[in-house]
Amino acid sequence: MENNDNYSNWFLEFKKTEEYKAFAKNPVAYFCAEYALDSSLPTYAGGLGILAGDYVREAAMRGFPLLSVGLRYQKAQSVLSSKKQEAKNKLKTVIDKNNQEIIVSVPIGKRIVKAKAWLWEEDEAKVFLLDTDITENDPKDREISKCLYDENRDNRLKQEILLGLGGFRLLALLGYHASVYHLNEGHSAFLTLELVRHEMKHQRVNFRDACEFAKKHIIFTNHTLVPAGQEVFSSDKISSFIELCAEEICLNNKDITTLGAWESDSNIFSMTTLSFKLSTKSNAVSKLHAEKSKKIWPNQIIDFITNGINVKKWDKIVDTSIKNIWERHLENKRKLLTLVKEEVGEIWNETDLIFVWARRLVEYKQPLLFLDNIEKIIEISRNSPVPIRIIFSGPTGGNESPLVATIKKIIEEKLKGIAIFVPNYSTEIAEILTAGADVWLNTPLVGFEACGTSGMKAGLNGGLSLSTRDGWGYEVTPDEVGWVVNDSQNGEEMRSVVERNIIPLYFDHLKNPKDSVWVKKMEKVRSLIIDNFSTSRVLKEYIEKLYIPTLKQKHIHKID
Repeated sequence: MENNDNYSNWFLEFKKTEEYKAFAKNPVAYFCAEYALDSSLPTYAGGLGILAGDYVREAAMRGFPLLSVGLRYQKAQSVLSSKKQEAKNKLKTVIDKNNQEIIVSVPIGKRIVKAKAWLWEEDEAKVFLLDTDITENDPKDREISKCLYDENRDNRLKQEILLGLGGFRLLALLGYHASVYHLNEGHSAFLTLELVRHEMKHQRVNFRDACEFAKKHIIFTNHTLVPAGQEVFSSDKISSFIELCAEEICLNNKDITTLGAWESDSNIFSMTTLSFKLSTKSNAVSKLHAEKSKKIWPNQIIDFITNGINVKKWDKIVDTSIKNIWERHLENKRKLLTLVKEEVGEIWNETDLIFVWARRLVEYKQPLLFLDNIEKIIEISRNSPVPIRIIFSGPTGGNESPLVATIKKIIEEKLKGIAIFVPNYSTEIAEILTAGADVWLNTPLVGFEACGTSGMKAGLNGGLSLSTRDGWGYEVTPDEVGWVVNDSQNGEEMRSVVERNIIPLYFDHLKNPKDSVWVKKMEKVRSLIIDNFSTSRVLKEYIEKLYIPTLKQKHIHKID
C-alpha cells in the first residue's frame, strides 16, 4: 500500500497542538446504531455500519481520541460468516475498578432497564456496546437489543433511548468527559436530553437555556435522505416512553416532544429534527447530498464532508514488488474466480470481463437498472470479442426480498452463463468482490445515494466504475473513475457505454496489458482514491471543520 505522506504528516503535526491535547483529555464521543466490526458480529446492516467501522479504525490508527458507542445485537439483517468464536474473543465485559461488571440503568417508559456494557477491541480500535439481554431485566426488556433495526416500532424506540441515554450514562460511569458528542443519524438523539439535564444542574439554568448550552457539545451527521433513515414516531408514543426521563429533568413531556416536532405536524416526532435542533454544527456526507438536504431542511446550515474508506482495510493490491497494476489486480481476480466456483459452481477465465454489482438490495439502488433489457444484454454478450460476466450480491436478511428473487429468476431463465448471484454476502465476500472486479456497477437513482463507498473500494484496487452521477460520483469527472452515465432511470445509456466503450477498450488492453489505456485508468483511479477518498481525509476534515470549532466554543464540566 502506498503511503500518503500528506495525511501522515498532518496528523503528526496535529498531535503537537493544544487542540490535540484538549481532545486527549476530553475525547470525542462517537455514537452510531451500527458498526461493521467483524462479519460474524451482527452489529451492522449496510453502508452506515461499514463507514463507522472504517472511521473507528482510522481514528485508532491515527491516534485520535475517539470514544465509540453502539449496541450489541443478537441478530442483524445481513448474512454473517461462521467465525463467531473469533469475534467473541474480541468482546470483553466492561468492569469497574472493583472488578464488577458495569451495568447501566436507563429509564424507558415506566421502568428502569438495565444494560450490560461490552468492549470490542481490535488493535487500538475500541467500541463500547450496550446489551439488555441479561437476567436482571424483564423478558420483554431483554428483547430490546435482540435485533438491529427491529421492525417492531416500540422496540425500535426503546433501542434509540437505550443508545442515546444509556450510551451517555455509560461514558459517565467510566469517568469519561467528552468534549464533543458526534451523532450519526438521529438514532442516538436522546443523548441530547441527558446533556440538557446536566446543563440545567451545572449551569443552574432553565430548560430553554440548558438546550442552548447543550447544543455547544453536539454535532450531527445526516447519512441519508431515504425516509427509512429518518426515524419518526408519534408524539404520544414518545411521551409514554420518556415519562421517567422527563421526571428526572423535572419537565412535562410536551417540553421534550416539542424539540422533535415536525413543523407541519406537531403530532409527529422526528429524531432527525431533534438532532438538528440540538446540534451546533451539522453535515451531509457528499456535496450533492448537502445540496439535496438544504432543500428538505432549508432552515439548517448543512456543511458536507464526503465519505471515504479505510485504505489499510480495503487495499488488496499489497505486492508492491510487482510494478504492473494489472498483474497485481489479476491476483485478486483469481480469488474472485475461486469464490465464484465455490459458491455458484461456475468456472470463468481470468481474462473474462467481470462486472460486479454488490451492496444492499433496495429499490433506490436500482439493481435491476442494468437488466431492464435482457435481450440487449444477451446481444452484447454474443457479439463481444471477450466473455462478459455479471455478478450480483448483497445482504439478503432472514427473508429473501422480492428484488433478490427477481434477480435470481432473470439469471436462471435468461442469463445463465452470463450472470450469477453470489450468496452469503459478508464483509469478507465484499472485500473479494471489490478487489477482483474489472468494472464496478453503481446504479442509484440520482439524489438518493448520500455518498456510496463501494466504488471507492473497487477503485482503490484498480477497478473502474460504470456509474450514475450520484453521491461521491458527482464530485469526480468520468475520466477519473471510469464511465459515468446521466440517465439514472433507464439502463439503455449504461448498456451503450458497455458495448461501445468498455468492451473495445478492455479487448485492446488484453493485447498489451502492461501498457494499455485500461491500465493507465486503473492507476489513475487508484491514486484518486488514496489521495482524496480515504478515511484519513475524512477524519482530518471532521477535526478541522467540526471537532475543533466545537471544542473552542464551549465549556467542559464533569458529567455525574
